[in-house]
Amino acid sequence: MTAVTEARTVTPGSAIADAVQVVRAARRVPRRRTALVVGGLAVALVAAFGARVLLGDYTITIPDFVRILAGTDIPGATYILLESKLPRAVLATLAGVAFGVAGALFQTTLRNPLASPDIIGVSLGASACAVVAIALWGWQGLPVSAVAVTGAVAVALVVRLVAGPHGGYRLVLVGIGAAAAMQSVIQYVFTRVDEYDAQLVLRWLTGSVNGVAWPTIRLLALVLAVLLPLTWWVARSLRVSELGDDAAAGLGVSRARSELLLLLGVVLSAVAVAAAGPIAFVSFLAGPIARALNGGRTTILGAALTGAVVVVSADYVADYLVPDTNLPVGVVTGAVGAPFLLWLLARGRAGRRAA
Repeated sequence: MTAVTEARTVTPGSAIADAVQVVRAARRVPRRRTALVVGGLAVALVAAFGARVLLGDYTITIPDFVRILAGTDIPGATYILLESKLPRAVLATLAGVAFGVAGALFQTTLRNPLASPDIIGVSLGASACAVVAIALWGWQGLPVSAVAVTGAVAVALVVRLVAGPHGGYRLVLVGIGAAAAMQSVIQYVFTRVDEYDAQLVLRWLTGSVNGVAWPTIRLLALVLAVLLPLTWWVARSLRVSELGDDAAAGLGVSRARSELLLLLGVVLSAVAVAAAGPIAFVSFLAGPIARALNGGRTTILGAALTGAVVVVSADYVADYLVPDTNLPVGVVTGAVGAPFLLWLLARGRAGRRAA
């Protein structure tokens, strides 16, 4: 029998269908990795939260934890859980989420991993205004938090105006100068306070989740319940913004949208500082860690979970690293973040592209 080779006829429709299948398959891989990263970080957060709440000098069993939350009064355990362990864990989670998202927005929109709120002076702007309000004006409570948010926004606007319409190293350098100025204000005011105010001011210098009341935590949760969905909606164009202003404009993403993302990052960082103080390097660390885990792709949810894991874990270490000493959580995050900053500078990877 004579062998007959049949040539397969390729129609335009089948070529398009094949191309679509290739694109879908290519998109499935990063989506699967993102899901795995987010799932893994969520598990890590649950584990860190559980360790912070249940373990330590006074351990609480899971059944007792559930009973206390259900309203059962267990002498000793109820007070320790509801007035010390649980509020610290909840505040650390909320503040970590806010710092993580704020850092990812700054670094991605400005296309520079050094451009995080704590590096360019936004967090210190909030702290400086809060310290002035406490030490010089005698304010306390919610007005201090409002002044802190105002200070963060004001410093961000000044840095943006002085640096010009583009990001890159110029914005980072201007931000570092603004941070130095705010630090000088804090140090000067600190020399003017009495012993009672000094304890309040210390929280605004390093950041701490200890001794914060439930009303403050509920207010922060309410603010984040409004800001985070808005951020998620606006951040749909975040990956396009990474391409640069001109490319983003060509793809239909206006510059105003990028500026709105930066404003949301400032507000998120400011409300976190208002509740827990300027916890050092969380905004700086969360974005790059989440991005590395996700294969170099930006993930806002991953940055949020990474920030929460960092703060909750650091607070646990700060509480039990040194016996009989309760360190502020900002001391631990600063000890971790400073070497990472030096490594980043030494590797010469302080920016993907200067705008």
